[in-house]
Amino acid sequence: MKTLKARLQKKVEACYLVQGEDVLLYDRALALIKNACDVQLPEFNFLVFDDDSFDADAIIDACETLPMGSEKKVVLLKNISKITDAFKKKLQNYLKNAVASTVLVIFDFFNKFDFLICEKVSAKRLDDASLKELVASALQKEGKTISNEGVEKLIEACCNYYSLIKNELDKLIACDDFEITEKTIDQLVCKETEFTVFELTDALSKRDADKAINLLNLMDKDTKTFSLVLNHFRRLFFVAVSDLSDKQLAEALSVKEFAITKARSLSRNFTKLQLKNIYEMLNDVDFYIKNGQMQTENALYYLVFGILYV
Repeated sequence: MKTLKARLQKKVEACYLVQGEDVLLYDRALALIKNACDVQLPEFNFLVFDDDSFDADAIIDACETLPMGSEKKVVLLKNISKITDAFKKKLQNYLKNAVASTVLVIFDFFNKFDFLICEKVSAKRLDDASLKELVASALQKEGKTISNEGVEKLIEACCNYYSLIKNELDKLIACDDFEITEKTIDQLVCKETEFTVFELTDALSKRDADKAINLLNLMDKDTKTFSLVLNHFRRLFFVAVSDLSDKQLAEALSVKEFAITKARSLSRNFTKLQLKNIYEMLNDVDFYIKNGQMQTENALYYLVFGILYV
């Protein structure tokens, strides 16, 4: 976001394509762009189109119409899950000769607008160093500090999502502790499902049945949780059988390198044959769920007991 702010100070472009998985960063990018445009009379000069209101001709018309009582207008496209080839061509033609007073912002959570040649803005999860700086700065403003172990636990629990960390910071600021420690994080921070699944994987790898069942009882028994469990054990299997380095595997599987490092550590608690059997069991259960032969909640309990005694 610092990069975007610096770019906006130099020049406001005709189109900004925001992509990534951290929803709060989308809102931050939009706020910076609107501020740089100094949009007046937003009821006329800030237009939003989403999946429900999507209309190709109306969008192009909105972009080509001059603002009212403002030097610039902002047109936002968000959560667009389907676009036609005809709209792609119209949008590309518009951007070849874009109206100078219009700034088009596209929230591309579904990666449908990769074909565009325009200014790109990353809303991907931030790296540890950036998040540590943001957390320390936010707490310092409130007269608090955080231990290195505490901030690492916070980042890990929120899986590097700044949007989740921002929500948890309110609790940490309101608590009585002057220094936020690892213990404070354990007591106050709601762990993101992805991190809870990692803890579940860890418990299963150590054959800790009580902890595994307790963790599963706390989790939503939905397709998101099942997908995360599936992906975690697939990662363990690939790590166990691959000769690639952690960095190469991270690139191949589109995950951060520390995720591969953790997976490698956990994979040592299983034999390659056990991981192969778990991998096949997960694929079978995935098939049963998709074909309506098994409910997701039952599938998760089935998997946990299956992995415990594989």
